[in-house]
Amino acid sequence: MKRFRAAAAALLILLCMTALLPGAAAAGEVQETTLLFTHDLHSHFLPQRDGTGRESGGYARLMTALQKERQAHPDALTLDGGDFSIGSLIQTLYTTQAAELRTMGAMGYDAAAVGNHEFDHGGTGFAQMLTAAVSSGDKLPALLMANYKPSTDNPDQLDIQRAMAAYGVQDYILLERGGVTYGIFGLMGEDSHDCAPTSGFTLGDAAENAQRCVDALEGQGAEFIICLSHSGTNGNVKKSEDEQLAKKVEGIDLIISGHTHTTLAEPILVEDTYIVSAGPYCQNLGSITLQWNDSGEKELVDYHLTPIDETIPENSEISLLVEDWKRQVGGTYLSRYGFGYDEVLTTAGFDLFTPTSGVQEGNALGELVADAYLWAVENLEAERPDTETVAVTASGVLRAPLYAGDLTVSQAFDVLSMGVGTDGTSGYPLVSCYLTGKELKAVAEVDASVTPLMPAAQLYMSGMTYSFNTNRMFFNRVTEAQLYHGAVDTQIENDKLYRVVSGMYSAQMLGTVKEKSFGLLSIIPKDENGAPITDFSTRVLKDRNGNEIKEWYALATYLQSFENNGLSDRYSHSDGRKEVSHSLNPIALLKNPNWITLVALLVIILVVALVIFLVRRFVFRRRRHYRGW
Repeated sequence: MKRFRAAAAALLILLCMTALLPGAAAAGEVQETTLLFTHDLHSHFLPQRDGTGRESGGYARLMTALQKERQAHPDALTLDGGDFSIGSLIQTLYTTQAAELRTMGAMGYDAAAVGNHEFDHGGTGFAQMLTAAVSSGDKLPALLMANYKPSTDNPDQLDIQRAMAAYGVQDYILLERGGVTYGIFGLMGEDSHDCAPTSGFTLGDAAENAQRCVDALEGQGAEFIICLSHSGTNGNVKKSEDEQLAKKVEGIDLIISGHTHTTLAEPILVEDTYIVSAGPYCQNLGSITLQWNDSGEKELVDYHLTPIDETIPENSEISLLVEDWKRQVGGTYLSRYGFGYDEVLTTAGFDLFTPTSGVQEGNALGELVADAYLWAVENLEAERPDTETVAVTASGVLRAPLYAGDLTVSQAFDVLSMGVGTDGTSGYPLVSCYLTGKELKAVAEVDASVTPLMPAAQLYMSGMTYSFNTNRMFFNRVTEAQLYHGAVDTQIENDKLYRVVSGMYSAQMLGTVKEKSFGLLSIIPKDENGAPITDFSTRVLKDRNGNEIKEWYALATYLQSFENNGLSDRYSHSDGRKEVSHSLNPIALLKNPNWITLVALLVIILVVALVIFLVRRFVFRRRRHYRGW
């Protein structure tokens, strides 16, 4: 027994000594990794009201949260999933100062993906932003984009490629931190690409390029592989691009998922890949800690989202930087409009919310914006024709709510912050076209029938009222439509041309209606002579000084027209100009059928008749069979 104990003790001592020898770690040695992440920041440099009396976001507060996390995890990486630009007035410095990337560099971001909104100024604007960032000499995050390249037929391809090379935009990078070699690559998603129609870039297959990056990174010694994806997740797994990516590609340890503005309270685990999202607009800072070994086995240690709100103090250095950006915006972009960044336009005693995606109903904010367009036509446009006009806006361009209290210039801009004008500056301009009365009714049908397929296509109008039933046949849902001015309604004449004013993006979408409606609806934007419009840059509305009338400027000046009286209470709720019914009453469903409904009814009648015929024939044969037996 004594010999056995002595042998056991000797063996234990030998094992302990072996463990202390260099290079003697077991093949399954456990490592721990912490990643800090954001996505869809959308230029939210400053805190914003959240409608509950509290505030959300702001980069100075985000920096404080980052510092706290880094104190607990000194080797943590800080990463972003794309769409770091477009969403506030500071974006107006995008092409000249690259305020977003330079601020992210000051906050210590290691790498970021490129999102669709980085191309709102086109491929050349993206290149100008990269050049401005490099010229600043400031610290900058790595930009990663493995499956998105300038198109070969893009006339600016070489200039864009030079700017990308000067910045160092890459497919992937190796990054060593805390003794761990990370492999990080970036992807653009299919829906993201569809949302960047003016990028001038070509999209490569996400899964193929991801696998290429994973294989290359593993070959170069990467131990932990991260995908910065601007693709997103979806409640429908088949439409969830990042979940599909994780299923198709082996070797991705973590996907930081942007684009769909998702907030994941817990990571999604697909195969061996964790997928995380922290929500948009700098609302949260995400943190995930994983333990893993060189066999690829991972275990979730911690995952949490830190709300970026008024309880977090501001970092003084980032606060001063943001104030400098505000000063520059005031001295450049806003000076031509005679506005100040925080100038109060009017007050509101109620909240105006952005439309709920996929819910067909009236919306006070959408109606306010449409009314602002029509007001701008009547009060700002230099050469306004004397003709009946309808103004249209779409759910997809309404980017922020307006909460009760003071309504400022910056808040008006936030609502309509998308795009760039023909003058090269931020903000889509208003444009005009002409449609026949029949086509004008088809626009209402787009709202009624296309919205379920594409929620961003939900429309809000000024100068026109209409009704539709969501349970009627597709493309025959509109039951009534008429023009109105004040309290007077007038019938729409099918062959008459009517003027339509909208933002450039929404107007361009009118030309895609035939494709989106499977050829069943046709809307052809025309000029005042009835000739088809091929270039909306020739249709931009301008004021008496020759400046483009931007969407946001139309809203700002309309709000200012209410002055000290405050925003009219009529915008405290939808006013019924769009009446949405969900009736199943047969008369309501079949009233005033068009050819689509008639064809559908004929098909149904024929199918029913065929079924009755087959049933009767079957019964007849059965009877003959039994009689014969």
